[in-house]
Amino acid sequence: MTTTENGTETSVDPAPNPHATAEQVEAAYNDTKLAQVLYHDWEAESYDDKWSISFDERCIDYARGRFDAVAGDQPLPYGRALELGCGTGFFLLNLMQSGVASKGSVTDLSPGMVKVALRTAEKLGLDVDGRVADAETIPYEDNTFDLVVGHAVLHHIPDVEQSLREVIRVLKPGGRFVFAGEPTTIGDFYARWLSRGTWYATTNITKLGPLSSWRRPQEELDESSRAAALEAVVDIHTFDPADLERMATNAGAVQVKSATEELAAAMLGWPVRTFEAAVPAEKLGWGWGKFAFAGWRRLSWVDENILRKFVPPKFFYNAMITGTKPE
Repeated sequence: MTTTENGTETSVDPAPNPHATAEQVEAAYNDTKLAQVLYHDWEAESYDDKWSISFDERCIDYARGRFDAVAGDQPLPYGRALELGCGTGFFLLNLMQSGVASKGSVTDLSPGMVKVALRTAEKLGLDVDGRVADAETIPYEDNTFDLVVGHAVLHHIPDVEQSLREVIRVLKPGGRFVFAGEPTTIGDFYARWLSRGTWYATTNITKLGPLSSWRRPQEELDESSRAAALEAVVDIHTFDPADLERMATNAGAVQVKSATEELAAAMLGWPVRTFEAAVPAEKLGWGWGKFAFAGWRRLSWVDENILRKFVPPKFFYNAMITGTKPE
């Protein structure tokens, strides 16, 4: 249960389905929103581990860095902020911890994700309410929020421009939105091929006798394959930064600006994440985590200080977009 803005309580049930069957995956191919719920309910309890999400200094700095990279210096804190497609609450909860907003609301099409986000907010002592909701019909009144944020959410939404219209509607005049972590079209192409190659190599090499202890049980690999099949269904869009700006402007936003990040860092990050999904977790200790994070930081420095100077923005993996509601 969670308390809504008018003081009543609303449930985030129905309970999430932790394991989608092959039949459900097949049905989801023809129903985008069913696929969204199945996949994200399935992933909810393990999502933070899968994507190395935390709510400590590491991810607080990361979330705030994405916000500042596209929005620039802002008078803080915002009063009330909404995270659209919150997942486990990574973006908003870490932004709130960094001082970006005083009060928060989270929404997601997945009951499982809303449940996890609210549980984490409670542990962190943050003032957050939540609702299971469709991003194309946000269940809040006009002029409710000072800030709307989202991370890796727009590419899951069938009608992105309609969702952005809803964002503008629920923002107060002068309010800002910030969306980050959206895949560019070129970035998504090389990330998928890197992931597929890593999965194929890892799952086949670990069939060899000396490396068999590094192989996850076949049923777990099959389950991961079904999850990957669903992931391919729920990832609907990729974006050119200019197209994101156009959609935001068409939705009624002003002061629209896009930015991109991660090229070399993405070339490391996607194989690392895929390898982690393909081997038993107990095989990867603190040293591996240190290598992965340090490598990502070093290559992010290369992206920002070298590659950005001559590589066009559309070649970087992550796109970000911001804008405001007219006064």
